[in-house]
Amino acid sequence: MALRSNSSRRTPRFEESEDSVTEPLISQTNLNMNPSDKSTKLSTFFTSKQNIYSIYVLLLFLITYLLNQLDRYMLAIVTKPLAQEIHYGDQGCMTNTSATFPTPQVVCQKLTNESNCTQFLYNDTTFGGCKWDYTGQGFDYQILAGPIFILIYTFAAIPVGIAADLYNRKIHTYMQVLLGISLIFWSVCTLLSGFVTSYWQLALLRFGLGLGEAGCTPFATSLIADYFGQELRGLAMGVYNWGIYTGYSLSYALGNFITDANINNQGWRWSFIIAGIPGIVIGFIILLTVREPKRGEKNVPSTVKVEASVGNAAPSTKEKFKQMFKLIRPSLLLLCIASSIRNAAGYVWAYNTQVYFDGLGQTPTQIGTWMSWIPVVGGSIGVVFGGFISDRVVKRTGPHGRIWVLALSQIISSPFAAGVLFLDPPYCYFSLLPNYIIGEMWVGVALAVLVELVPADVRTTAVAAYFFIISNIGGNMPLLVPPVKKAFIDAGYGEVDSLRNTLYLFFPGEYILGALLFLVSLVVLQRDIEYIKQQQDKKIETNEGSQSQLPSNYGSASTLATDD
Repeated sequence: MALRSNSSRRTPRFEESEDSVTEPLISQTNLNMNPSDKSTKLSTFFTSKQNIYSIYVLLLFLITYLLNQLDRYMLAIVTKPLAQEIHYGDQGCMTNTSATFPTPQVVCQKLTNESNCTQFLYNDTTFGGCKWDYTGQGFDYQILAGPIFILIYTFAAIPVGIAADLYNRKIHTYMQVLLGISLIFWSVCTLLSGFVTSYWQLALLRFGLGLGEAGCTPFATSLIADYFGQELRGLAMGVYNWGIYTGYSLSYALGNFITDANINNQGWRWSFIIAGIPGIVIGFIILLTVREPKRGEKNVPSTVKVEASVGNAAPSTKEKFKQMFKLIRPSLLLLCIASSIRNAAGYVWAYNTQVYFDGLGQTPTQIGTWMSWIPVVGGSIGVVFGGFISDRVVKRTGPHGRIWVLALSQIISSPFAAGVLFLDPPYCYFSLLPNYIIGEMWVGVALAVLVELVPADVRTTAVAAYFFIISNIGGNMPLLVPPVKKAFIDAGYGEVDSLRNTLYLFFPGEYILGALLFLVSLVVLQRDIEYIKQQQDKKIETNEGSQSQLPSNYGSASTLATDD
């Protein structure tokens, strides 16, 4: 589409303003429209160039988030062939796929030392069907999956969130540029991962991946909030978050099928290369086509301008920092701890899914066939369903309702999570689908509880701090998998049984633990809600006191600020 010059840009927001040709699809003035008027409004919405452009921008951001998740989880899919080539992590017995008659994986993995593995005779006739090689697991792998990526990812996101709250307008001028640069940077890191020859090179690029991805969600969500008015912002955010499950599922499809295709005898390398190329292209498209949305006072009614100029100036940086420290409330701390435990279950499962199913004798093609659609279908339904249910429960029970939805969803989902580990293929995959649908309800609901417990002017910082906590605790939890698994092996369990028992503790086990902690937060939630209400009432009284000092002719045509 053709781009306008800077002098002719219009504000691409779903708000009525002197600058904008867009209007809210749903507003207080049209909630009671008759069906014909609503149809006209809907038709007008989709024929507006500004609205179409905003949808175009949203689709770009959805693809960006999809690539974010695709690049992040590609390591988990190709870790085994990657480790066998550059040598890192644990070693174990596995099927020798290059043998004339490979021994089944479920047989080879029971052999716990190299000599037994390489000299094993399957059915007393077949020799050489097993091999001793790198499994792609162990502490070296968990370091790549956890600390190297998570620490820089979260530590970089915190200052971005604080800066967005404290210096909103200054940073916002370059927000779309920063997003495009971030996407290009982490995509280059992904692409270069396909050329590594040593562990330290992979670790360095993984560090760069975390640094680049740290700028994705803070920048994208801020821009979405400007491109979409309040009546459509929730829907827009929901569309954006589909990238989580779409990208995660795509990593299984791309990582398994491309690696199995073994292009130019470089299977896993091409998985990284193909995953990295689209991000570079999309990044330049963002830089060239995404315009800076105006965020001036032209979108604010004139009366509000007068009030702000008289006595309601924006809080100072010092005042905002004071408000940030007030966020440390018991209910918020418990919410963060409970969400961290639940998030840990997701991280542990995500970074051990491929190796677990591989241990069950599943081929990359079989794993890719199931995992390329189950997370995206189940997860997407779960997020939407969770918000739908919690909104209706809150209407009847109040804010406590969301906590009950959080706890009960995890309790109900835990048997399905256990079923994934207990059942054999393909039934384990069948159990995974309801686990995603019910278990992933917590994502949006927990975030809704958070934003309802903090002041609006420090909300970005609160969300950044929330993700910082749950990502560091949850993202580093996989480090506990190797020592716990080793303890089970030392106790006499086989390789797969040891991993299965470990996952019982950190997958469905953390569902239950998280649910219990969500319930504990109910004890202090009411007290914190009352505290927040009192603070809001004091702020309203202060504002009313400031407004009482307005001139007697305030509101007349002669005293109202005029739009430029």
